[in-house]
Amino acid sequence: MKYLIKFILIGLILLLSGCASVDRGNFGYFKRSLNNKSYGYKISEDITKTAPTKNIEIFEVRNGDCSFNKGWSDCKKDRERSELSGKKDNYRESEYWYGWSIYFPNNYTNIYPTKVALGQFHQKSSHPVWMFQNSSGGYHLDQQVHGRTERYYKLLDDKELRGKWNKIKLHVKWSTTNNGFFRAWVNGVKKVDYSGQTMTASQVYFKYGVYRSFMSRYKGYKQVDANMDLIIKRKENPNKVFEEVQIKVPTQIVYYSNVKRANTEDGLTPENK
Repeated sequence: MKYLIKFILIGLILLLSGCASVDRGNFGYFKRSLNNKSYGYKISEDITKTAPTKNIEIFEVRNGDCSFNKGWSDCKKDRERSELSGKKDNYRESEYWYGWSIYFPNNYTNIYPTKVALGQFHQKSSHPVWMFQNSSGGYHLDQQVHGRTERYYKLLDDKELRGKWNKIKLHVKWSTTNNGFFRAWVNGVKKVDYSGQTMTASQVYFKYGVYRSFMSRYKGYKQVDANMDLIIKRKENPNKVFEEVQIKVPTQIVYYSNVKRANTEDGLTPENK
């Protein structure tokens, strides 16, 4: 029994210390989703020296980082991720402000045609409705209220992405009728002004980090190039044995700062550095 109590106390200390390291406004508790790798998520002092907060969150996904739970398997679904998942407490007819800053290191690799989600509003027991993605380049908002892509909004070009912090701000009214809205600003410039239905289920929750879908697309795309190179090498050196190339998906690392939800726009103001 004493070992169980000790284990619980250690867990509570770690939980409380982790929660105290970043201010998430009224978002509430977040937990890791389908990835428990030690390198997959960490809170660190701002290594960029330019973040809006003292501490930043670092997400990392490496080749093969898939896992599963009772109801879902990333491994079987051709996915990899390191994400945090929030509480299911965005209800119909609720209205909030959301914000975060995102930083892609200079060596960040785009893995198109694999899809990479970097923030998403998902519904309880249903499909995602709004996803922030790095597809063929840049940062986009994918509107999929009715379970499919209905519109892409370009938020940032690829050339604007790396080596600096970009600030995302949202004002959202969650509604299953046409009185909802979804508005987005990037670095102070309004990019999205949508009015209408914003959800189809009863609750929405926020997830963020790095979530990669359809890994086989990237591997297949790169395997074609690798096979062509191999053919050329064999023609040039017919007496030499060359090994088949096994494609691995590059590691991706992304930083987040000041991920918050608030009742007012002023509530998104960063903590003092």
